[in-house]
Parts: sequence; C-alpha cells; structure tokens
Amino acid sequence: MPELTQPAEIARETFRRLAARRLPPTPENYRTLYREIGGGRDAEPFPEHELKTILGALPRANPGQAKFARELESALRLRSWPSLKAALVGLAREQADGEHDWSRLIRELLAALERRHVAFTPARKRQALDHVLEASGSDADRLFERLDSLTASWSQSPASPADALAADLPPASAAAPEAAATAQDGALRELVAQIIENAIGTLLADSPSLREEADRLAEEFRKTGSAPDMEALVLRFRRFAFSLQWVAEDQAELKAALLHLLTLIVQNISELSSDDQWLHGQVGMLSDLLTGPMNVQRLADIERRLKDVILRQSNLKQSLDDAKDRLKQMLAGFVDNLSAFSTATSGYHDKIGRCAERISQAKDIAELSLVVDEVMRETRTIQLDTQRAHDELAEMKERAEDAERAIARLQTELVQTSELVRQDYLTGALNRKGLDEALDQELSRSRRHASNLCVALLDVDNFKRINDEHGHQIGDAALVHLAQVIRDALRPHDTLARYGGEEFVIVIPDTAIEEAVEVMRRVQRELTKRFYLHDNQRLLITFSAGVARIEDGESRESAIRRADAAMYRAKQAGKNRVVPAESPATETATAAA
Repeated sequence: MPELTQPAEIARETFRRLAARRLPPTPENYRTLYREIGGGRDAEPFPEHELKTILGALPRANPGQAKFARELESALRLRSWPSLKAALVGLAREQADGEHDWSRLIRELLAALERRHVAFTPARKRQALDHVLEASGSDADRLFERLDSLTASWSQSPASPADALAADLPPASAAAPEAAATAQDGALRELVAQIIENAIGTLLADSPSLREEADRLAEEFRKTGSAPDMEALVLRFRRFAFSLQWVAEDQAELKAALLHLLTLIVQNISELSSDDQWLHGQVGMLSDLLTGPMNVQRLADIERRLKDVILRQSNLKQSLDDAKDRLKQMLAGFVDNLSAFSTATSGYHDKIGRCAERISQAKDIAELSLVVDEVMRETRTIQLDTQRAHDELAEMKERAEDAERAIARLQTELVQTSELVRQDYLTGALNRKGLDEALDQELSRSRRHASNLCVALLDVDNFKRINDEHGHQIGDAALVHLAQVIRDALRPHDTLARYGGEEFVIVIPDTAIEEAVEVMRRVQRELTKRFYLHDNQRLLITFSAGVARIEDGESRESAIRRADAAMYRAKQAGKNRVVPAESPATETATAAA
C-alpha cells in the first residue's frame, strides 16, 4: 500500500483497520492506529461537539457578543483552528479594551442617589435601581451599561434648588421640567437605538441590506432631535417594520416547509424500515423532535445521543455482517461437500456395476477373487468418504448453530441499542417516549386486572435558584442525585421518567392513591437524609408533588394534568409537600365555578 500523507486518507485507513482488527473505536485505539499508519503523526481532533455546546450557551445581548458568536459559528462550520484562534484573540482584545470602570460608576451612582433632583424623588430612584438590578440578572456587561445609563439620566436632570444653593450654583430655572423631559426623551431614543442594534439587528444576519438599514436607523435615532426630522424618521421606521414583518413571515414559512419536508422523510424511513427494529428508536426520536419545540441545546443533546447510538450500532452491524458471511461460507462448504460426496457415490455405483458385469462373465474362481477384492476396496473407500463427510457435516452443523445464535444475539443488541434513545441522557430515567410506552403497558394491565394505577408528578423546589447560584453543571448533577435517590426509594415495579426540565413523573401500579401519596412522602424523607454535597457543603434538594389515580376510561394525559394541578397546589401551600389530585368530576366543577 502506498504511503498515506493526507489526514483524511489516514483517518479513513484508521477506521478501516479498526473494523478489520475488531478493535473497539476508543480514542486510544484510534490514536495508536493513526500513528501507525501516519508514521508517528498524531491526530489533532477538532472539539466540534464541545464548542457547539459552548456556542449554544453564549449570550448575544450586545453587538460584541453577537459578533463573537458569529465568528465562533464560522470557525465550527469550517473546522478551522486558525479561525477559532482569531475569534478568541479578538474577544480577549475587546474585553481588554472595554474593561468597565466600576469604581467610577459606583462613585457617580452614590452621588446621584444622594443628590436631590426636580424630576426624580428618592423613591423613584430606588424603584428604578431595583428594576435595573432585577432585569440585568448575572450579566455584568448589561448591568454596567444599564447602571451607567441610569446614572447619566439622573445627572442630566436639574438639581433641586436646595442642592443648587448648597453647591454654590444658581437655582434651577423655570425650564427645569422641560430639561427633564429632554433628558428623558434622549434616554428613550437611546433605548430604541439599542433595541434596533442589539435585538433586531442580530435577527437579520441573513439579510445584509436590512441589517445595514437597522444600523442607520439606530444611529439616526441617537442624533435626531427636531420634531420634523423625528416625524420623517418614524415614517422610515414604520416602513422598516413592514419589511421586518415580511422577513419574519418568510422565515416562518421556510421553517414550516423544512419541517414538513423532514417529517415526510422520517415517515418514509419509518415505513421502509418496518422490519428493522433497531431503527425504530432513531425514527421515534426524530418524530418527537419534529412535534415539539426546538432549541439549540435540545438539538445538540439529541445529536450527541444519536452519534453514540449510531457508533454502537455500526460496530454491532459489522459483527452481524461478519457472522452472516461466516454462515454463508459454511453453507457453501456444505454444498461443496455434498457435491463431492455425490460424485464419489456416483463413481462407486459405476464401479460396482462394472464389477457385477465382470462377475457374470467370470470363468473361474481366480477372476471372481479379483473382482471381490476390487469390490471390497471400493466399498472401504466409499465408507471412509462417507464417514469423513458425516463428520464434516456434523462440524458444519455445530458451527452453523453457533453462527445463528451469534446473529440472534447481535440482532437483540441492535434493538436494545436503539431502545437507548427512549432514556433521558442525563438522569438515566425514561424520557417522554419511554414514559408513554410504560404508561400504556401499565394502563392496559391495570384495566385487565381491575387494579389501581397512580401517577405522581414532582417538580424540584427553587431549581432556578440552584442554577443561578451554583451554575447549570451543579444543577444537572443535582438532578442526577435526585433521580438516583428516587430510584433507590421506589419499589422495583415503579417507573421513573423525566417529564421535562426539573419535572419527573413516577408510575405507581397496584396502589391506591392514599398509599401512593405515602410512597412520595417516603421519597421526600429519604431525600432529606441523603444530602447532595457540593464543595463539601450540603445542598438540600426538595420537591413538591401531586398524585392522581387514573380513573376508569380516563386518558393518561388527563391524569397527568390533574397531578400537575395538584403539584401547583403543593407549591402554593409552601413547597416540599405531596398533595392528592382532585377527581375528574370535582376538577370539572371547580373549573366551571
């Protein structure tokens, strides 16, 4: 084989040898074979998946953040290390150039709070400050920008006469209200300009001409002051809004058309693969994705899970194909042996026939003795051939049975691998697809045996605060801990499923509602005993839950809805509680009232 020099060629040969040598496709095996083929040159894998996760979490609240997100997305699309380096270096330089002067801002903010103004009372200042702090969240850049703007608007407002005299300044004139109105008008125009730049402009990445018009409008909103100019600008903005509406409608139609096309493709694949059980999991996941709300994080999660399943199935499929090839080879050998045995048998019959003719023509004992010796020799030969063929056929039969068992096992593993997409990737609990199937099975069984079936819906208390204070990674780890504690506290025949976000559903068969409520309270007690540790600090996790018994003829959706309503009553009652759901009749009467 000629020496391979291109990375793509070396990578293809690496995968081929992994399959040929039956090696697991681990990073260590891949690197070893890559160095072996490339003569010591090691691969530098591009962290596409990790960077996509980072890209999905990046803020885009201002033009700088939106610009960095676009540059990172371009680097991911090109799989280019230089482009990624340039984006990160540019971000670092912008951060260095745009470092916020917090000390200056705090001094000005305190001075503005202490100074009395004509248009702003102390109560109004505190209210405006609380609003800015609440709206900015944990975004330091946004907080600095809004506090700076708020301080500037206060500073532009005339001071009260008392403060003016204390500062040895002339008293405020009668034009103070007009000056305050002018300052507020300027702040409003600046806010409109920021909305056009940061919110609307970011959405027009695929429409360069409209993006340029948005930038021009934002700049003119900042500069325009006279009423006639403002009227003309408002007219331009109205035309711009009409154009935005057309762009939004076009994008909505394009999205709907693409989703419809993808739905048709998935349905066609589902029909064509009706005999391939190991494809049903992927098809079901795509169907669920197309019917639910989509976002970057959900797409990235499903892409990662599909990649894992596809890799495992490709390895199993290769083993299955090898087993089928071995079975074909054994069958071909079996046919060859039968053919050879048939030929030998045919020759034996011909020779016996000639011997019989010679016997009939023999004239003495000597000729008969020669013919008998030949018959005995040929008979022994055919006997040995028959025994050898029998032994080979028995061996082939055993090997064929082994191959059939291997094929059946591999097919089962393929189906089981496909079923992994019915589990939640984070907690290991069932996902919505798995929950629907489990509920249908339990519902059918409970109606056959006329037994009770309850569902509990729980929601983690104050989960947003956990994410805000400790980060989403700790929040995910807390959900994993919660799911493990629930599984340990439940009975073997109870089923746990993640319903969405921090919500879980538990299917509790053969249990009256009073006992099901007690089951959930037992889980709560167990959760208070098993703390989740973060940095050697105990993090108490609690949940509120509602429990509903599925009534005769009631759908699973209706029962979960009643459990959800009971869960909200538990939240309103103070959280960390379990509340039984109202009966369907009582719920209907309450809703009507």
